[in-house]
Amino acid sequence: MSSVQIEQKSYEMPPLEGISIAQFLTVADIERSARYYEMVFGARILSMGDGNAPAYLQLANIWMILNVGGGPTPDKPTVTLSVPDPNHINSFLNIRVADIQACYELWKSRGAEFITEPIPKYGEIRCYIRDPDGYIIEIGQSTTLKYG
Repeated sequence: MSSVQIEQKSYEMPPLEGISIAQFLTVADIERSARYYEMVFGARILSMGDGNAPAYLQLANIWMILNVGGGPTPDKPTVTLSVPDPNHINSFLNIRVADIQACYELWKSRGAEFITEPIPKYGEIRCYIRDPDGYIIEIGQSTTLKYG
C-alpha cells in the first residue's frame, strides 16, 4: 500500500477511508509518459497497467493516472478523451518548489523541455514545462506570498 502523511492524516491510493485525489492525464503512450514523470520528477510508478489498464504513479503528495484516450462509454456517453492541442490548454499541473532555479537545472538535465526560463511574475517566479503529450506543467516558487 502507498501512503503519504499530511497533517496527521494518512492518504492511500486507493483510500481505506475518506477520499484520495489523483490527476488523470490522457496520453498517447502510457509507458513513455510514466517513464517521463519518473525520470524528470522522480515519480514512483505504482502500476504500469496491462495494455488496457492505466498506469498509476505517486508524485510527491499526489497520485497520477495515465491512460490512452478513447470514445464515449456508458458512464460518459458524450465524452471523448484525447491528448491536448498543445496550443489550447484548459488545465495544467502546478508544482510548487522551494528552489526554482535548482529544479529548473535538474529537470532540464533530465530531459524536461521548458517553454521559458524562470520569470518573476505576480509574487512568484515561474516557468512552464511541456510534457511528451503536450500538457503544460507550471513550476512556481513563491517570493512574497505565504501560500500560492
